[in-house]
Amino acid sequence: MAKLNPFKAFRPTRDKVQLVTTRPFFSYKKNVLKAKLETNCFSFLHIINPEFGFSKKERESVTLPQRYHLAKEKYQEFLNDGILVQDPEPHFYLYRQIVDGHSFVGVVAGASVEEYRQGKIKIHEATISSRERMFTDYIDIVGFNAEPVLMSHESNPELGKIYAEVMSQRAEYEFTTTDRIKHEMWILDMDQTKAVQDIFSQIDELYIADGHHRSASSALLHENRVTRGESFLNDAFFLVYLIDEQELKIHEFNRVVKLPEGMTKEFLLAELAQKFEIEKLPELRISKSVHEMVLTLDDEAYSLVCKPEIVDNSHPVNCLDAEILTRYVLSPILGIHDLKTDENIEFVPGVLGLNKLQKKMEKDGFDAAFILHPVTMQEVKKVADNNMIMPPKSTWVEPKLRSGMTIYHLNE
Repeated sequence: MAKLNPFKAFRPTRDKVQLVTTRPFFSYKKNVLKAKLETNCFSFLHIINPEFGFSKKERESVTLPQRYHLAKEKYQEFLNDGILVQDPEPHFYLYRQIVDGHSFVGVVAGASVEEYRQGKIKIHEATISSRERMFTDYIDIVGFNAEPVLMSHESNPELGKIYAEVMSQRAEYEFTTTDRIKHEMWILDMDQTKAVQDIFSQIDELYIADGHHRSASSALLHENRVTRGESFLNDAFFLVYLIDEQELKIHEFNRVVKLPEGMTKEFLLAELAQKFEIEKLPELRISKSVHEMVLTLDDEAYSLVCKPEIVDNSHPVNCLDAEILTRYVLSPILGIHDLKTDENIEFVPGVLGLNKLQKKMEKDGFDAAFILHPVTMQEVKKVADNNMIMPPKSTWVEPKLRSGMTIYHLNE
C-alpha cells in the first residue's frame, strides 16, 4: 500500500504565486539569477540564496550551517510579511502543468519515510552520501520541503475521475511562466482528499522519477531525529508529486566527448565497426529506435546500430544503450571510465535539441557526440524492481517542478 499524508501547506497568496515560485537556482544563468533577485523581492530564490547582497568576502566567510540559518530567517520574513500563509486544515493538492500542449496532472502529498525504507518507494539512482548529509542538515535547520520529489504510479481510472471533478472547478492558482509553461493548482476538499488517500492505499509501489537525494535526505532526517528523540509527525513523511506513469515524459541524455590526443576519425570508426553496424547519414538526426545511436564527428553523422552480441536483454541494465555505450565505446576506446568526474565527457539533455548540442560542442571544444534513444518507463521500473541502478545521466524526466508553491513543514 502507498501511505500518503495530507498536510497544511504554507503557500503564496493567490496574487503573488507567480512571483514567488521558482525553478531551482542552478537552472538560471548567473546574470538572470542576479536580475531576478534584484527585481523581484517576492521570489523564493531569496530564501534559497539568503546571502544575496553580501560582498564577496562576506559570502566566502559564511559556513554551510550559517547559510542554512540565514535561509530559515529569510523564510520567516516571508511568513511575517504575509507572502506565505498556511492552510488551516490538511489537504492534498492537485497540480497541472501544461508544456507544449502536453498535460501533466498529479497530486501533491506527503509520502512515507517508512515505505521508502522498506523499498515500497523504489529507486533507480545511486545517491552520494556527502550530498545526502548536506541536504539532511539543510532541511533539519530550515524545517521544510519546498520542492516536491517527482514520483510515478500505475494508472488508476478512479483517480482520473476524481481529478476531472476537481479540475472542473476554478483553480486556486492559474498562471503562465516566461518559459511558456502553464501552471494550475486546486485544493482537494476533505472528501476528495480521503478518496484519493484510499485509492493510493491500494497501490503497492511508487517509483521515484526525480529527486533521489531529497528522498534519501528526508529519510535520514527522520532517522536522526528519532535517534535524538526530537521527531515530529510530519518528518515521518516528505513532500512528493505523484503522477500517472503514462503521463511522464522521458528524454534522453546525450553525450559529448573529447577524443584522446592523436585519435583520428578513421581509427574511431574502425573500432566502432567491431561492435556496431555503421551507416553514414546525409545529415544529423535523432536516434530513431532503441539500440541505434547517432554519432556526429567532423561535421558528419553516422548511424550506429548495436550488433546482437553486445545487447544483453537478460539484464535490466546491460541492455540499456547508455550502458552499452559506456561498456563498448567510452571506456575501452575513449578511456573515459568515470562518467561523473572525467572532464572529457559532458551530458546534454535531448529536450534541448540538436542545435544546442552542436553549439555546446563548438563552444567547449568537444570533438564528437553520441545521441541516444530515450529509455521507457518500463525499462526504468525493471531496473528499480531488480534493485539495480541506472547508468549515470540516463533520463531527463518531465515535468520539472517549481519550488515554493506548496511548502511542507517538517516540524509539526
